[in-house]
Amino acid sequence: MALKQIKHLRWYMIALVMLGAVINYLTRSTLAVAAPTILQDLHITTQEYSYITAAFQGAIMLQPLCGYVLDVIGLKLGFALFASAWSVICMLHGFATNWQMLAVLRGMLGLAEGSANPAGMKAVSEWFPAKERGMAGGIYNIGASFGSMLAPPLVVWAILHYNWQSAFVITGALGLVWVCAWLLLYDAPKKHRSLTPEEAQHIAAGQEQHLQGDGTRPSIMSILRMRNFWGIALPRFLADPAWGTLSFWVPLYLTTVRHFDLKQIAMFAWLPFLAADLGCLFGPMVVLWLQKRGVRLINARRGAFTLGATMMMGVAFVGYVDSPYAAIALLSLCGFAHQTLSVTVITMSSDLFKRNEVATVAGMCGTFGNFGLLLFSLLIGGLMASVGYTPFFVSLAVLDLVAAALLWSLVREPQPDKQA
Repeated sequence: MALKQIKHLRWYMIALVMLGAVINYLTRSTLAVAAPTILQDLHITTQEYSYITAAFQGAIMLQPLCGYVLDVIGLKLGFALFASAWSVICMLHGFATNWQMLAVLRGMLGLAEGSANPAGMKAVSEWFPAKERGMAGGIYNIGASFGSMLAPPLVVWAILHYNWQSAFVITGALGLVWVCAWLLLYDAPKKHRSLTPEEAQHIAAGQEQHLQGDGTRPSIMSILRMRNFWGIALPRFLADPAWGTLSFWVPLYLTTVRHFDLKQIAMFAWLPFLAADLGCLFGPMVVLWLQKRGVRLINARRGAFTLGATMMMGVAFVGYVDSPYAAIALLSLCGFAHQTLSVTVITMSSDLFKRNEVATVAGMCGTFGNFGLLLFSLLIGGLMASVGYTPFFVSLAVLDLVAAALLWSLVREPQPDKQA
């Protein structure tokens, strides 16, 4: 049966990918919101909790494997398999009885959920011309912050009305519902029967010809020899700990240092992620504003990243303000600033690398980002009791400024006849 052709289909496709990212970050954030209750119920220490989060971060560093699978077997099937896996694994969290079981499950979850970023970037590279990729990437990344924003009220509601175990079952079940929608609605531009000829031409005309690729499997060793890979991987290594801190440690910080109860967590812990949603759109808008004033694409992205890094300096003062609401405001600024720079550097994988390499590159850069988050999380777990949270908030501001310097010094705009 012939399907009706849909105008502006590419925006519906990125909205579908964004919903997948919402589920991805909702399921990964469920533990952080439920952590105060779980730690008390299962008698888990802060140090043991850092091991649980480290298991997730260690496994999610295998993103290159996820990206490679997506590049080889295709986005539609590959992302459906990964999403089904993370949904089921999330539901199994409800059966954990000690920190060791949680650590194993978090490791399995991290492996499956590492597919989200490579999948999003692959969809952006396939469905959008170069001038629209920044905004498309921003819309996709709204899913990360919106899923994290949705977690506090939903998880707290589940805990108060049922128990913490039900929170994992509910969020995991939502993932399986999304998989059904994905298999029904998504396809690549060349295969999608609802794509109009005019939109297909619009997408093709805006793609850089020297980044089209030749259909071969990506070479990880070749990518590792490219200067531009390190130009976006190292900034992510330094910048991504900010997101991990917001996602995994802020609920505990608000509970132990600011003395918030569970209802206050539900009321306020989502605000930094609401601000992050706005940052997802602000970053691409800055890039477009700079481009309209004659700044080349890569420099415009670096400019937006630098602006975000400058705004991140506000997080250094979280530990110094007396008012818990001022601390929430500064953490919200952190969410806004981080997503301003994060969506910019993540999108650069589709600006600098060939279509058949984008998911692999995005996964490899994600490995570096999550390795930085892993080290940072272990340091918080090991040193928080002796030095507190304040030094870690200060370091987040410094790390992003260093990341901006690396982005400017390492990345080179690729030439039409070769790749940097």
